[in-house]
Amino acid sequence: MKKNKQTNVIASILMIIFMLLFLVISGRFIYIQATGVVNDVSLTDWANDKRETSIPLRAERGNIYDQNGMILAYNRPAYRLYAILDSAHSKNQKEPKHVVDADETANKLAPILDMDVQEIKTIIENGMDEGRFQVEFGQAGNNLTQQEMEEIKALQIPGIYFADSAIRYYPNGMFASHIIGFAQPDEDNDELLGIAGMEREKNKLLSGTDGFIRYHRDKYDKKLLNSKEIVQKPENGNDIFLTIDQKIQTLLEDVLSQVDEQYDPERITAVVMNPKSGEILAMGNRPSYNPNNPDQVENWYNDVISTPFEPGSTTKMFTWAAAIDSGVYNGEELYKSGKYVVNEKIEPINDHNQGVGWGTISFDEGFRRSSNVAASRLVWEKMGTETYLEYLKKFDFDKKTEIDLPNEVEGQILYNWPSEKIRTSFGQGSTLTPIQQVKAATAIANNGKMVQPFVIKKIIDSDNEQIVYENEPKVVGEPISSETAEKMIELLDSVVNSKEGTGKPYRLSDYSVIGKTGTAQIPNPNGSGYLTGKNNNIFSFLGMAPKDDPQLLMHVSVKQPKLEPSESGSAPVSFIFNNVMENGLRYLNIEPDKDHEQSQVEALTFPDILNQDVETVEKQLKKMDVNVTTIGEGKKVVAANLDEGSLFYQNQRIIVLTDQPTMPDISGWSQRDVHSFATMLDMNVEGSGSGYVVKQSIKPGKKLEQGMKLTIELSNPL
Repeated sequence: MKKNKQTNVIASILMIIFMLLFLVISGRFIYIQATGVVNDVSLTDWANDKRETSIPLRAERGNIYDQNGMILAYNRPAYRLYAILDSAHSKNQKEPKHVVDADETANKLAPILDMDVQEIKTIIENGMDEGRFQVEFGQAGNNLTQQEMEEIKALQIPGIYFADSAIRYYPNGMFASHIIGFAQPDEDNDELLGIAGMEREKNKLLSGTDGFIRYHRDKYDKKLLNSKEIVQKPENGNDIFLTIDQKIQTLLEDVLSQVDEQYDPERITAVVMNPKSGEILAMGNRPSYNPNNPDQVENWYNDVISTPFEPGSTTKMFTWAAAIDSGVYNGEELYKSGKYVVNEKIEPINDHNQGVGWGTISFDEGFRRSSNVAASRLVWEKMGTETYLEYLKKFDFDKKTEIDLPNEVEGQILYNWPSEKIRTSFGQGSTLTPIQQVKAATAIANNGKMVQPFVIKKIIDSDNEQIVYENEPKVVGEPISSETAEKMIELLDSVVNSKEGTGKPYRLSDYSVIGKTGTAQIPNPNGSGYLTGKNNNIFSFLGMAPKDDPQLLMHVSVKQPKLEPSESGSAPVSFIFNNVMENGLRYLNIEPDKDHEQSQVEALTFPDILNQDVETVEKQLKKMDVNVTTIGEGKKVVAANLDEGSLFYQNQRIIVLTDQPTMPDISGWSQRDVHSFATMLDMNVEGSGSGYVVKQSIKPGKKLEQGMKLTIELSNPL
């Protein structure tokens, strides 16, 4: 009885346990059936994921154009080469689908990939030894063109395949690269990602939005009859039209490269603007880079907008404008140039000719001669430093220009101590970027109204060609009156066109140029003070043309060029400015404003210089303020391109041949000047192209002889 009782108890307990388990499991099933959720996972979603597949539809990245529709950046199909090594890939196939002969494969691929045969063979054999399914061929096997892909396909090499991709291509190479920037495939998803310049600044807008195709499938990955297919079309990236003009930009790039090669400077910056609208027509730097080869970038910075520097005497343009506008300026008032001692606590201010000066001169002449003493007196004695500071801020020198480019850095007004306030008047201590100066100068070109610089002209929806954004000229300040702007134009004219003006090298043959020169010292990186030596400066020019109605405004700076002993810092700067400004105005069909003046300019009579001492002749001609090129290092003059008594004008090139002639660097010479030079030596000239000399067959410095052959290449992209 006792045993039966114990058995019944155990049976009851087991029954209770089974009943509880049944209730728990049943409850769980009921819960799952009611909610469709297991461990926080929706069974419906899980089932959909299992039977649903999605194929991405890539959006096409938008193109970048110049203002006239010339394409500057676009997507180009590219192919990545890979080799299948696993023989299982050929199972049940009539022909092999894997690499069967490493030697044959390497020999066929090497010439097209520009790789060593042994290198390709090693990649394949090492992959086979390691049991890898496939291998790739590094950089040489990536970004292959359509032609290269088809050439390899035609060889019918077993096991060789291609993966499609897209690369960003820049057809003009090193062209406005600091504006355009570049894009590269993202390592995670192979999508193009903007890395620098406009490609980075407007990456989202250019990228667009990917689409997809989504449908249900069976376990064999076959599309079901009732697949519930959903197609979401991609929204392609928008197209960007820049204000850059391809022809003016090309001209700028050409002359920047010439100066970079000839003078090997530390840095060059240049920017060309339409001063009426604020549109940037060209912008360039050296060093630069080719965005098709971003691994070789020498200089990431767009120095025009990202690298402030002490600007030197170009600042005087705004110092004089402030003095005139504040009502304290009398251009005929005299002052003692050379040295200015404010007080014993402030270091004396010297004029740029070692403090010698030019005696007692007027403030107008002080501007023409770029007098530091005149600038200092205007701020310290006439305006007062606080009034001057107000004008610096009116010109927006204390803030960014807000140009639509990435990584802009504003300059800094150094204005804590009296000496800093005075030195700011002639561009020392305080820093500015070229774009800040160009923006401020638009006030002089526009009757006192200062405009916003910009590089995006419009943005187009690439799917429907509709304009989604269009930039318009924007006045952002009025730092000076129209009367002040008028007076400044006359003063800037005198810098270039007067006898004592520092801007004589910037005269053009057909257009009247106005502007201001600058020679800025470079702070010593190893201590206080500035670097010394002729080459250790930043030479610059901020100018515009034509005088009465400026259509182009340009800033050029060249840092630490390697100058010849006889050259001034204006040589490389004026070569850039003059070529771009003159040809740019012609390209824009701006009517020359010097035609009516030429007959009014007094013609000069060429003197008798034959058989005279070279040094004496050079001094004589320089007094006449003409452009002289001396051929060779001889002591006597044996010929010239003009005869005694000939009439000529100051803008003509005078070529003086010595008794020991050597080949000059004729880069930038016109065809007429070259033939004048060649005639003097009875040289045979053969040329190709038109415009200005960019290449010469006889190297500079080579000894010249009668009858030599000279081959030249001329270029004028306009």
